[in-house]
Amino acid sequence: MEKREKGKPKDLISFEEDSEQRGLILLKKVTKHYQMGESLVRAVDGIDLKIKPGEFVAIMGPSGSGKSTMMNLVGSLDIPTKGEIFLDNYNISDLSESELARIRGQKIGFIFQQFNLIPNLNVIENVSLPMFFQDYEEDERRERSEKLLKKVGLGHRMYSYPNKLSGGEQQRVAIARALINDPEVILADEPTGNLDTKNGEIIMSFLDELNKKGKTIIIVTHDSELGKKHAGIIYWIKDGKIEKTMKKVGDVWKNIRR
Repeated sequence: MEKREKGKPKDLISFEEDSEQRGLILLKKVTKHYQMGESLVRAVDGIDLKIKPGEFVAIMGPSGSGKSTMMNLVGSLDIPTKGEIFLDNYNISDLSESELARIRGQKIGFIFQQFNLIPNLNVIENVSLPMFFQDYEEDERRERSEKLLKKVGLGHRMYSYPNKLSGGEQQRVAIARALINDPEVILADEPTGNLDTKNGEIIMSFLDELNKKGKTIIIVTHDSELGKKHAGIIYWIKDGKIEKTMKKVGDVWKNIRR
């Protein structure tokens, strides 16, 4: 799928200029603090992180460890208190909200535990919505949405509404929506959290397939077995810091430094 120049954030270099950098994510001493009354919460505390193009990464840790905050920072849903975040070798840490919104729309696909489908829009309208915000014409939005829905096995559900779908079907709609602008990076926050085992495996198989096609996949999960089964790199987060990093070599997980 081709990207439109019209949607490119103002004053940003072309991300396609260097194909070796597409999907590259780099965090340099990134910190995110929140003030909770008189207490300072160090949700992310000085993290250095590099995710290479085409990697399948799991960010893992207990509740409150900072893993979801880290995903929000990587996905440009939040900005760091300190430090720098790079996407495709370009610093996105200090961009305006409108520029960050453009990047989210073009470069990153999001899959959430709660699906986040709009209840008064049917399936094809939900899927095509990100293209609407990037100013694509209606015919192109419809054509691309139909192709993706057929690909995820929901061609027969295009005009159904979210409340008529099973949990697994809703998550497949969310995946199609995440892919509609052909992003380099897919961020998935507990993507199987509200699904039974069978539907969870279907969703993870979609992510595996996308990764084999070169997409950078980042999942946030508390499920260590799921992370180890599908990811190639695991970052363990504790108290806002990376406690350890593991890489899968063959069938063996090894501690590494990156």
